[in-house]
Amino acid sequence: MPEHAALADLPAQTRTPVFETDRPKTVRLRLEAGDEVPAHSHPGFDIVFHVVAGRMELALDGETYEIAAGELMRFGGDRDISPRAPVDSSAVLVFAPAGDD
Repeated sequence: MPEHAALADLPAQTRTPVFETDRPKTVRLRLEAGDEVPAHSHPGFDIVFHVVAGRMELALDGETYEIAAGELMRFGGDRDISPRAPVDSSAVLVFAPAGDD
């Protein structure tokens, strides 16, 4: 059975699971202007980072990339990641088990 979710219906908190199960883990990240998440990693996962509103500055291993609403970035979870929001922003992150390539 497919799962359906509306981002607008999720609770107003920083990190919110989108679906009931974690296969693959899918999270909505909401940051207010100036907020950032400290550097961390997710070994064993590939990550798709999709900005849905605003824009985010995504630091990966110390190099910063700007991602606007409607843009996506994919990267290995073994990298240090630190998102920052220069304006109120939200993103959806999908954590998929890393491939063997």
